[in-house]
Amino acid sequence: MKELIERIARALVDKPEEVTVTALEGSQATVLELKVAKEDLGKIIGKQGRTARSLRTILGAASAKERKRVVLEIVE
Repeated sequence: MKELIERIARALVDKPEEVTVTALEGSQATVLELKVAKEDLGKIIGKQGRTARSLRTILGAASAKERKRVVLEIVE
């Protein structure tokens, strides 16, 4: 999951070297924290949050296939 989000985020931003994804394992779910350069934050969120929502949808579909709950958080 981590590699999937990282690859998609790197394709969307201007500074792909500053993209980091951290996985925090919990008892109920895994939280993926996505960090990008400050000037690329708008590209990851998208207009009215559409890109972020799409990322979460892809992540939800991939995690459902593995029967795990994964949550994406975009960190400034």
